[in-house]
Amino acid sequence: MDFVSIHAQSKPDVVVYIEDDRRWTWRELLERRNRLANSLVKAGVGRGEHVVVYAPNSLEYLLAASATRAANAVPVPMNHRLVAEEALYILDHSDAVAAFVGGPFVAMADAIRRHAAKVRLWVLMGGERRPWAVSLDELLEKGSPEPPALDPTQGLGGSMIYTGGTTGKPKGASRAASDPQITLAYMQGLGMIHDDHVHLVAGPLYHSAPGSFALFTVVLGGGVVVMRKFDAEHALHLIQKHRVTSTFMAPTLIKRIVDLPESVRARYDVASMRALVVAAAPCPMRVKEEALRYFGACLYEFYGSTELGINTILRPEDVLRKPGSCGRAAPGVEIAVLDDDGEPVPVGRPGELYVRRFGGMFDAYYKNPEATRQTRRGEWYSVGDVATVDEDGFYTLCDRKRDMIISGGVNIYPAEIEDVLHRHPAVEDVAVFGVPDDDWGERVHAAVQLRPAEALTADELCAFARQHLADYKVPREVSFPTEFPRDTAGKLIKRLLRDPYWTGRERKI
Repeated sequence: MDFVSIHAQSKPDVVVYIEDDRRWTWRELLERRNRLANSLVKAGVGRGEHVVVYAPNSLEYLLAASATRAANAVPVPMNHRLVAEEALYILDHSDAVAAFVGGPFVAMADAIRRHAAKVRLWVLMGGERRPWAVSLDELLEKGSPEPPALDPTQGLGGSMIYTGGTTGKPKGASRAASDPQITLAYMQGLGMIHDDHVHLVAGPLYHSAPGSFALFTVVLGGGVVVMRKFDAEHALHLIQKHRVTSTFMAPTLIKRIVDLPESVRARYDVASMRALVVAAAPCPMRVKEEALRYFGACLYEFYGSTELGINTILRPEDVLRKPGSCGRAAPGVEIAVLDDDGEPVPVGRPGELYVRRFGGMFDAYYKNPEATRQTRRGEWYSVGDVATVDEDGFYTLCDRKRDMIISGGVNIYPAEIEDVLHRHPAVEDVAVFGVPDDDWGERVHAAVQLRPAEALTADELCAFARQHLADYKVPREVSFPTEFPRDTAGKLIKRLLRDPYWTGRERKI
């Protein structure tokens, strides 16, 4: 179903997208989307092929993703913070045939495009021009405004989002178009369906949650306000100015708002807000309490993942009643907490959290059947989180079975970082893990064992890592333990290095 076309017919002159002083109506969005989609098809982008979107938050970013789906292709959002080596890997591994590039990332494309042989079409967004690329404006000018031959399933559009790699490389979580009923259930469960719905995009659109909520808002006919880059006070200004009714924020962003001086927060009217949605990392109770006090009873929390979608929802009336919980099972979602033998654990006892397959989750990791297989236990899927469930059906995350670090709502996979650090000639062994951080939830720590007679400082190691990794993956601290604990088979016991940093903490993630 073509939701953009439906809304454009019923309310053509109503504004749907806002960014700073720019506004696009539904009529303008539909025409631009059709023109760009038809130009992509004419340029040879085929059904089901992958199109990378590597640009800052903007109306053009949303347009590129929408037009890609209208061309029956699949958008692949690219993390802004990758270094050239990482970006090139995703371009190659995804088999992307086209790439939208904007803002400061054009310089990156300059550096890597000759090595990205599979990309047949480079599209530059904004005022940038290069002889090896076509401009977005040119495609919009030449494309037909007639409706493209849209696959009926593309209205809610598929995507492929790269997660960090537990085996050293990122994995592309490939997802077909969402079921409209599941989308409706998500939005109802999170209090995000309003006649005057206006959604604020506060986080980067390459993340699954900000991009998905922007898409779902448009599907339901709401308006979307885009922040290019998050600023706490500016977010409050936009909420007041545009009477924003919903937003999604990682805990770090909400913390920045509640940490603003009381005198600053008092300047803004945020009474329009009806759904302040938090997820992507554990949210401290202090932050939740202050958010409820400032925004009112509109704080929703969910547990989910790029792979498994939204799995639990915690409603505002339960935030203080069930401290630490991430809520009950979301509508239409079945959850099981299982032990290592696949048997259900008793109430209150930790086990691995599994979700029965449903239409809101990913289909597979692209070109990685073994990694896909490892998430499955029959019809049940897991990303390795450990949880408990209480007698009322509320789930609480208590640990992570696998080693993923969540810092500021961003997933960081130690294996990828360890793979890079092992390349340094002075490094004998390395263990990367998360340690507590009051601002970010966790920060990246590297415990390093040096080769005999080698010398290496923490700064030198981090400088080496920065050449190969995005900044957020570079260790924030480095230790050089005298011993690396190992089992009888010689395997490193990482938890013995990690656990002392978490002593006295109730939450282990």
